[in-house]
Amino acid sequence: MEERIANLINIAEKLLLAAIAFLAILATGQEIFDIVQNRNVELADLLLLFIYTEVLGMIGIFFVSKRIPITLPIFIAITAITRLIILQGKDMDMIALLFESGAIFILSLAILAVRYRPKSYYSYQTDE
Repeated sequence: MEERIANLINIAEKLLLAAIAFLAILATGQEIFDIVQNRNVELADLLLLFIYTEVLGMIGIFFVSKRIPITLPIFIAITAITRLIILQGKDMDMIALLFESGAIFILSLAILAVRYRPKSYYSYQTDE
């Protein structure tokens, strides 16, 4: 019974990841269509395309290795916050800019902490 439930969850997980990949490709196509239609490319557009690319890369890595490196979602979050800052423009509240840049700084520190941890001290998701 437990094996059956585990198989169902595994199938559901793969179906959801396939749906996310399809929707990310669809969203990428829509964004490229909008860029071509407007005949204008802005940095916020490029960052959005980069986010879609990172999501697709994360799904690809999961299908190959059955793991998602913890740094990838953090990079996506950093890119999303950066895009938010750019979209808000020059008229944004300075305290909001400080909070958003502080969030990027904290996420950057998290990546450093995860990447430079002693391997003998911490192991993540072993196959055993």
